[in-house]
Amino acid sequence: MRQAIFQARTLAAGAFAATTLWAGSALALPVDWQLNFQPAVTPVMERIEEFHNLLLWLITAISLFVLALLLWIMVRYNKRANPVPSKTAHNTLLEVVWTVVPVVILVIIAIPSFKLLYFEADMPKPDVTIEAIGKQWFWTYQYPKAGNFQFDSLGLSDADADKKNEPRLLGVDNAIVVPVNKVVEVLTTGADVIHSWAVPQFGVKMDAVPGRINSTWFKATKIGTYYGQCSELCGARHAYMPIEVHVVSEADYDSWLAAAKKKFAAADDSMRVAALSK
Repeated sequence: MRQAIFQARTLAAGAFAATTLWAGSALALPVDWQLNFQPAVTPVMERIEEFHNLLLWLITAISLFVLALLLWIMVRYNKRANPVPSKTAHNTLLEVVWTVVPVVILVIIAIPSFKLLYFEADMPKPDVTIEAIGKQWFWTYQYPKAGNFQFDSLGLSDADADKKNEPRLLGVDNAIVVPVNKVVEVLTTGADVIHSWAVPQFGVKMDAVPGRINSTWFKATKIGTYYGQCSELCGARHAYMPIEVHVVSEADYDSWLAAAKKKFAAADDSMRVAALSK
């Protein structure tokens, strides 16, 4: 009895924490007993959530219908209730229905799916362009249209993450900074193997392939700090190349940009490699 009460309280606390996090926090991370996505902060992710909710209702209805049908058949047509089985070989109406209904369901899924794919692929005119280069095992970022500087972004050790109050395996030493309510174009490529640049709350996941440049975009509508990770198995330290994005006001972005141009202007590849090997 005590264990049941404890479990019920734990569930309630987890649900309350998830609801609170969903409602108000710009710094959203997965929580215990979470049942849904992290809060969407871009138009793309909002549409992904809408499509997900549509599919959730459809698959729930289909699963319940199939379960009810199975139970009805088990009860109505078992040997005891139906000792003399039917000799019917075909039912034209039934065969038409079970062909047409799945087609209708697939059309219902296809229309919003194609709309979502088109919305993701049709990039608006970008206000900021960032090049994300995946390396084993960190990210190099370039701002080619805003001073043409670059910097490496390495995951923090557990001790450094604790000192900076950053989440484990998600915080970095040099985070990307972008302005709020601006279209950010992200160009991805790989320097060695295939990586993948992904931030869940942005609805963004784009492979970084050596010898190829892929593009994606996001428009963050809320100021805050957002995290992602490489989502392509890329080697022994795949789990240690996180992504951290700071979404700030336009004034704060301009200030950061001016400071970043000076800070990273003198950085060269030999210094970054040396820093990584320490």
